[in-house]
Amino acid sequence: MELIHRNLAIGIHDALQETFFEKNKYADKVIERLLKSHRQWGSQDRAVVSEIFYNIIRWKKRLEYYMGEGVKPTNIYKLIIAYLLWSKTNYKRFEEFEGIKIADITTKLKKGTVPTKAIEHSIPEWLVETLERELGEKWEKEMHALNEKAPTVLRANSLRTTPKELISDLADENVVSYPIKNYPDAVQLEEKKNVFLTTAFKEGLFEVQDASSQKIGYFLDVKEGQRVVDACAGAGGKTLHLAALMKNKGQIIALDIFEWKLTELKRRAKRAGAHNIETRVISDTKVIKRLHDKVDRLLIDAPCSGLGVLKRNPDSKWKIDQAFIDRIKKEQQQIMQDYSKMLKVGGKMVYATCSILPSENNLQVEEFIKNNPNYKMIKDEKVMPSEGYDGFYMALIERLS
Repeated sequence: MELIHRNLAIGIHDALQETFFEKNKYADKVIERLLKSHRQWGSQDRAVVSEIFYNIIRWKKRLEYYMGEGVKPTNIYKLIIAYLLWSKTNYKRFEEFEGIKIADITTKLKKGTVPTKAIEHSIPEWLVETLERELGEKWEKEMHALNEKAPTVLRANSLRTTPKELISDLADENVVSYPIKNYPDAVQLEEKKNVFLTTAFKEGLFEVQDASSQKIGYFLDVKEGQRVVDACAGAGGKTLHLAALMKNKGQIIALDIFEWKLTELKRRAKRAGAHNIETRVISDTKVIKRLHDKVDRLLIDAPCSGLGVLKRNPDSKWKIDQAFIDRIKKEQQQIMQDYSKMLKVGGKMVYATCSILPSENNLQVEEFIKNNPNYKMIKDEKVMPSEGYDGFYMALIERLS
């Protein structure tokens, strides 16, 4: 890895400035726009830009320690230099780097140690306290895993192909991949590639979906011909998996509060050949009330802190705080209370989050069951980031009466 082209350094600078200092700008969308606007960059250049951009976001707090100051819109090139020195990345001394004193950075780097756990793992101080309180001594092992790069995992769309056929089709397009044991539909890439340019993608043979996320569709235990609701469907990664598991038979109602997400879902469903999905915007409480007592299966993929997916969304640790988590926990409980009424007696629901905090996960389910004795938990599962993929929690709950 080396940074020897000035326009790449400028691109990284601008993307970091946007991510850190502009409201509601998320790293994945920022980098996507940057790469789209520089189509002249080759695959090697794009890989360099993406890797340095994400690593700087991931290690921001540690780099600020090496810099001796917090990151500001005016010192982003210094932040980049701190990263290049720390990661021993070969770079050219562009004019943007002139005047930056690197002696202080190198002095700290030579020490080889950092003063606090927050700096070591590059997370806010409040998060150290939260993780320690909720996970005990395991927290550092999980945080270490969350600072690694996320692997790229695809879900073979069983409406159109099998993992074995998909691996062969991708190989024809110079994308090397392999199956993952115990994940029936998952295919992992040997190295990061832009799979959205492949014919296999355009033909709807796969979706990009982390292995942990793929567990949820199976956990819901859907059957062909059922009426299923995905209550927080978003752009529909899990909805599409449910459609495949149901072999397009039965009905899936995908709900979300954002119409634009459901529009994206419809586009993806068309490509995937999933035609048992109906989308409905939650514009008022009536949308939910109309479905009371009418649903066989319900997926609540609840809004959460996202702490289980920091591998792929490292910027979110700088955008949330404890007050946000406290707010989201109230929202989770409210959603479970309101949406669970859609289930028929004997129907089952999955409450899922991409968080690793018990207070968002099993403790929420315990609270719900305590207040609603006509529901019981059948089983639950937590997947931790140290197992190699995203951190997830899922609980299967049945309505008894």
